[in-house]
Amino acid sequence: MRMSRMLVIVMLFSLISAACSSTTTNNTVNTPSNTPDSGKKIVTLDFMGWEASPLETESVKKGLALFMEQNPNIKVNYQPVPGAQYAQKLLTMLAGNAAPDVFFLGATEYRSFQERDVLLDLTAQFELDMSLSDFIDSSAEIMNIDGNIYGVSSCTVSPVLYYNKDVFDKENISYPPSDPAKAWTWDEFREAAKKLTVKEGDKITQYGAFGLENFYMTSAEILSNGGSLFNADGTKMAINTPEANEVMQSILDLRVKDEVSPTAKTLESVGMKANQMLQTGKVAMVVDGSWALQELATMDFPVGVAALPSFQKSTTHGQAHVHSASKNTEHPEEAWKLLKFLSSEEYQIGLINEGLWMPNRRSLYTEEGIKKWYNEAVHPEGFKEMVMFFAEAEAYPFTLITENKVIDIINEETDKLWYAGQSVDDTLANIETRSNVELAK
Repeated sequence: MRMSRMLVIVMLFSLISAACSSTTTNNTVNTPSNTPDSGKKIVTLDFMGWEASPLETESVKKGLALFMEQNPNIKVNYQPVPGAQYAQKLLTMLAGNAAPDVFFLGATEYRSFQERDVLLDLTAQFELDMSLSDFIDSSAEIMNIDGNIYGVSSCTVSPVLYYNKDVFDKENISYPPSDPAKAWTWDEFREAAKKLTVKEGDKITQYGAFGLENFYMTSAEILSNGGSLFNADGTKMAINTPEANEVMQSILDLRVKDEVSPTAKTLESVGMKANQMLQTGKVAMVVDGSWALQELATMDFPVGVAALPSFQKSTTHGQAHVHSASKNTEHPEEAWKLLKFLSSEEYQIGLINEGLWMPNRRSLYTEEGIKKWYNEAVHPEGFKEMVMFFAEAEAYPFTLITENKVIDIINEETDKLWYAGQSVDDTLANIETRSNVELAK
């Protein structure tokens, strides 16, 4: 899953907090102290991922320490890389035959990397140990490339609606529903955002909502309105529709017409991130990725989580990075062992328990499965009502195409919409025309 600005969010991820430890020196995880099996050679795997946050990195290391405890003849050197540099650095390393054995690979880069023939084909091993039917639909669709598997995911993440319960209580407004079947309509969301916006003279001291101008979030609302981003086979962009137009105009109106939403530049000017604005009550509701719960749960305020506001239907999209191996790894057997572990329930449960990820295994959405990862100290009241919101999410559309210059085009054109007065009509027309030039190459 980081990457364009809409995905920086994108990304990240925490892993298992088992009763084993990792020691950190130069960003590597040391071999556990237990003795390797007699006569077996110790194999060292280089494993690279992005560093989205210190919480995530520490959780990854905990998971790897558990893997090495279970596989004492495999040592894993973990190399976290800043997210903004990650994809290009990895591509350069793969092209120069200097790649790590195993690595995080953003879901939006997965197909383009596979086209370059740099990923180990995992299909045979995958079919022996797993089945696509084990995974929720969005994860299965993302991993499957023409019937073959080149990367295995460990989780799913989706846009959701966070809110500060104290702010709602102060304004005597009912909380937004967690149950997707009862999700607020767009009009209900808009009216609540108006009531939650507070002015002192001409100055807004409390905003009703923030986050929907990030296209990662915007795209979920387009899906909610019955719209699409691409045609059925992903060869052409098909965003210039009345459904997408309605969503984009509605989001723009929140800030320009209703004055209930700040710009990203407003947050920059006060030196706060969205989570801090939510914590301090300067914003009542924030649309962000489900991964944000890990940090929010540590911020000592009553956070709530709800389904996104809906237009025609209540939905979100799902995606996450996959773990892949270099086609040229010298240790394909050991690499597969690590990849299999990284997709296991055992590995997922710890990081889901901390609030960073949601499961991609169907087994973890059953009543018994939920008990394995649900954490009352992290997951807010009503969260269990939301679980099918993730399980039934549509695949994030950009994970199913190979030309991701499209993301840059969307960022450029929506910046003109949000900040330079370009109309919604012109924005959608420009996105579609420019993107189809790239997709035709």
